Amino acid sequence: MQELKIKSVYRHFKGNYYFVENVAKSSETMEELVTYRKLSNPEILWVRPLKMFLEKIDKNREDNITEQEYRFELVEDVL
Repeated sequence: MQELKIKSVYRHFKGNYYFVENVAKSSETMEELVTYRKLSNPEILWVRPLKMFLEKIDKNREDNITEQEYRFELVEDVL
C-alpha cells in the first residue's frame, strides 16, 4: 500500500490532477479522510476515505485512461 504525501499532487486514474491538503478524521467513526482539491477547479474541497484514496484498482478498467495501479498516484512534475 502507498503512503500518502500531504501537500502534494496526485493523478486520479481518470486523468485529473488533485492537490492533497491534509488528512481529517470523521467525528462519528474516527475514519481518516483525505482532503483534496482538483487543480483545474480548486474552489471545491473534496474528501475521500484514506483507504479508498490509496487503494489499488484494476489496470484494465475501461475508465482507467492512465493505466495506473492505484486510484490516485503521486506525481512529481506537475507544479
